[in-house]
Amino acid sequence: MDTTDPPLADMVAAIRAAPISGRRRLVALAGPPASGKSTLAASLATDLTSAGTATVVVPMDGFHLHNRVLRDRHLMDRKGAPQTFDVQGLGALVRRLNAEDEVFFPVFDRARDIAIAGGGMVGPDCETVVIEGNYLLFDAPGWRTLQAYWDFSVRLDVPLDALKERLVARWLAHGLPAAQAHRRASQNDLANALLVTGAPLPADIVVSGWA
Repeated sequence: MDTTDPPLADMVAAIRAAPISGRRRLVALAGPPASGKSTLAASLATDLTSAGTATVVVPMDGFHLHNRVLRDRHLMDRKGAPQTFDVQGLGALVRRLNAEDEVFFPVFDRARDIAIAGGGMVGPDCETVVIEGNYLLFDAPGWRTLQAYWDFSVRLDVPLDALKERLVARWLAHGLPAAQAHRRASQNDLANALLVTGAPLPADIVVSGWA
């Protein structure tokens, strides 16, 4: 398909029309940090459910490795990079969503900066799951195998200068001083964004900006 920048209603219609290959429809929503994934995922889930397609959002962030593990691996400064996620655990969840009636999934508590096991649930009445995360359409070992499970995919493609502005604002909102907010956005988050934008897999829809 490879449609660019359709209205939300058209995205909802395209997702509802996508064939379901397993137990339920699996929709990948991928994009760099601060590209608007969470906002779009919530909007899609609301509108899909309102249209009669029960939908749950499953964020990839629940598969962040614990900070203790990251410190042991000297990866705290790169939190959010591909190697700081449990991609095998994510793959196991995707396979279960594709096959099982009831599936529990981990969620990420940003205030406490930790993942919580079993914090979310997809039940038997759920017809569509929107899985959102940075690397769901990332052409790299471990990640590219996920694409075989997507019944539909959406990629957010936002200019780097807009991403940096949003990322700095995010860290300022979390209480970081301005210099630290700029440093964290530039040295870690934008490095992860370049990984995502540098090795994208094909998507059914590409969206160039979402607030």
